[in-house]
Amino acid sequence: MATAALSISPRRRMILAALGPGILVMLADTDAGSIITAAQSGAQWGYKLLALQLLLIPILYMVQELTLRLGLVTGRGHGELIRDTFGRGWAWFSVSTLMLACVGAIVTQLSGLAGVATLFGLSVPWTIAVIVGLILAMVWTGSYRSVERIAIFFGLFELAFVAVAWKAHPHLDEIATQLRQAPLADPKYLYLVAANLGAVIMPWMIFYQQSAVLDKGLTPADLKVARWDTAIGAVVTQVVMAAVLIAVAATIGHANPNTPLNDVPQIGNALVSFLGGPVGRVVFAAGMTGAALVATIVVCLTAAWGIGEVAGYKRSLEHHPLEAPWFYGIFSLCLIAGGVVVASGVNLVDLSVAVEVMNALLLPIVLGFLYLLALKALPEPYRLRGAYRWVVGVVVVVTAGFGFYAGIAGAMNGS
Repeated sequence: MATAALSISPRRRMILAALGPGILVMLADTDAGSIITAAQSGAQWGYKLLALQLLLIPILYMVQELTLRLGLVTGRGHGELIRDTFGRGWAWFSVSTLMLACVGAIVTQLSGLAGVATLFGLSVPWTIAVIVGLILAMVWTGSYRSVERIAIFFGLFELAFVAVAWKAHPHLDEIATQLRQAPLADPKYLYLVAANLGAVIMPWMIFYQQSAVLDKGLTPADLKVARWDTAIGAVVTQVVMAAVLIAVAATIGHANPNTPLNDVPQIGNALVSFLGGPVGRVVFAAGMTGAALVATIVVCLTAAWGIGEVAGYKRSLEHHPLEAPWFYGIFSLCLIAGGVVVASGVNLVDLSVAVEVMNALLLPIVLGFLYLLALKALPEPYRLRGAYRWVVGVVVVVTAGFGFYAGIAGAMNGS
């Protein structure tokens, strides 16, 4: 009887097997840089960027749904599909933008972990060395499924920020008032709009999810479950982003409006003092550490997968390191190089916001390739068609165009 009660039907087993890549990539989306960008938004503009976080939920889902559809139906990664559809030159061009985004992302993740170490008075170089060593050991000795489970476990600590926002007791009337006062003509506001766009729709997310569903062995039969996986992840990641913005707007933004943040300990100390000493410090550290760890793993994997799809080397966590030396070598090189840069000392807040703005400037390239592949590379039953084709096209043009415009406008006016 006990065995029968604990047994799982084949259908449920299939559903559980298909879950993971969408939730994981979305947890990685709410990385250290994204959290810092949301915090900076709340500190400088209160709740005036909150509506953007909610508006991005359907846009994020739309983008990543095309990504997993391309992966599951064609059986090829994003870089490989660009190479086969548009040629090797365009594939290398696309991967070069991916590597630019990955380098910036890796540095911001490890910088976030360095900021947590500083909050507790720990040595930054030693902390980074230990973290890099542990991640290398996990990836070099694990399969895709084991790495996915561990990364999701770390990423769930991001939900701590939801508790922080709840404890901040934001005033709903104040939120409603500020939502009607968005200063769309202010270049500094537009700069953070671009940063938030780049913090939510990142080039490496598209490459990662398309490769991850393949490495996990999913097929077109898993498409329905994978869509739910992605939808749940899109809601979770934007709830976390909104929670960080609300928590900082209700604390730092309320007490000292228009005050820019300078480092991670400043964010942590403000929230810690509001939540209470040791408990607040642990809550903040858990959220930031979870966000940075899951994104570090995902971004390094994305870089190794993306280059491999164009270069043609073996690229799977199911391969032993000696069977896929280039894959594991590039993963390790990205991680170690990021650690060296962070150990040298950088301004995390300025760097993180600038990286997210760079992501926004890359959106025309990233979303352009994605949309064209959805039109050209998919077989007829799965291809974009009808009204939805035009809806997606308009969303891509508006999102990419506005992100590029806001980033340029903000940067040219010295934001």
